[in-house]
Amino acid sequence: MLSRLINFLRACWLPSLDPCIHTGLEAAGRQDGLLWYKDKGQHMNGEFSMAVVQANNLLEDQSQIESGPLSSLESGPYGTFVGIYDGHGGPETSRYINDYLFQHLKRLTSEQQSMSVDVIRKAYQATEEGFFSLVAKQWPMKPQIAAVGSCCLVGVICGGILYIANLGDSRAVLGRHVKATGEVISIQLSSEHNVAIESVRQEMHSLHPDDSQIVVLKHNVWRVKGLIQISRSIGDVYLKKAEFNREPLYAKFRLHEPFKRPILSSDPSISVHRLRPHDQFLIFASDGLWEHLSNQEAVDIVQNHPHSGIARRLIKAALQEAAKKREMRYSDLKKIDRGVRRHFHDDITVAVVFLDPSLLSRASTVKGPSVSVRGGGIHLPAKTLAPCASPMELIAPNEAGT
Repeated sequence: MLSRLINFLRACWLPSLDPCIHTGLEAAGRQDGLLWYKDKGQHMNGEFSMAVVQANNLLEDQSQIESGPLSSLESGPYGTFVGIYDGHGGPETSRYINDYLFQHLKRLTSEQQSMSVDVIRKAYQATEEGFFSLVAKQWPMKPQIAAVGSCCLVGVICGGILYIANLGDSRAVLGRHVKATGEVISIQLSSEHNVAIESVRQEMHSLHPDDSQIVVLKHNVWRVKGLIQISRSIGDVYLKKAEFNREPLYAKFRLHEPFKRPILSSDPSISVHRLRPHDQFLIFASDGLWEHLSNQEAVDIVQNHPHSGIARRLIKAALQEAAKKREMRYSDLKKIDRGVRRHFHDDITVAVVFLDPSLLSRASTVKGPSVSVRGGGIHLPAKTLAPCASPMELIAPNEAGT
């Protein structure tokens, strides 16, 4: 009898690790092995679909969709926020962004009483500064946190305007219907910061004219200082503040010569687009998807299939391509466990946001359904940086990263 009572109390009071059980304004998806998905949901401007597949020992991708109030003011504005955070070196930075970026954006929107490029830029800056403070506190006990960082792709839909902000190499693509031909074409909306792109290498050389080794071709891959492929990020403090580029940081991350100014930037590329009735949907995804699918291939898949489950369908298409490249069957690839799976593909996060013209035309002061969904299964408590406490999650993170 006593043991039954104890089990009952445990069930009531201990936090659940069931990835299908979530708190919040909407049930936040399902877990199927390494795949997390939410096939269908409703945001203020239409429907959405999300999916995440894990490849690393610890999931380094984090993501969220927030729809409803974009400030703490009753007067609004109201809209939809999409965030894709592709971490590298570990999950700490992407988790931190998931916890704080949207909150900073809401605070700043309240202060300015409107959405703007300035609000978004300042939200990125506040998130970067907050993570710097966390690194400074944890450095004596956990110096490797200085070598953890994240790409950061954000989309904000507010009053018929779409803001796209990006650091790193995640990507936002628009599917636009062309009336004359009836086809749906892909339009890339985000600027990428990966030194595999010649213009990004040129930008790095112009910003660091004194350093002929600012970008190095290493094992046939272009890398900043031979270490990292992206030129802009949140985190990666070891390449932004020289005082963190020293022992006890692992030797492989330390530069031979001290630097006087930040090597990487946290200043996002931001573009503004007025959405039109022929703009049908947006695909937000980490680079794991775009390694295997072109922009147009992804748009064609979305256009030619039902809305429900479309993010999961995009991930399946990418994994089928990854298997094909390794001359193996998709069914066999799915059997490979995390960690080892990273040799075949990266963590992949996809959010497809459909645009309903009748809903887009609403003013930003009009309330709509409130939604808060985070991709990737089990939620960690706020401010938690340690790996999730289930036994399988206590494996060291993959440091290959971006």
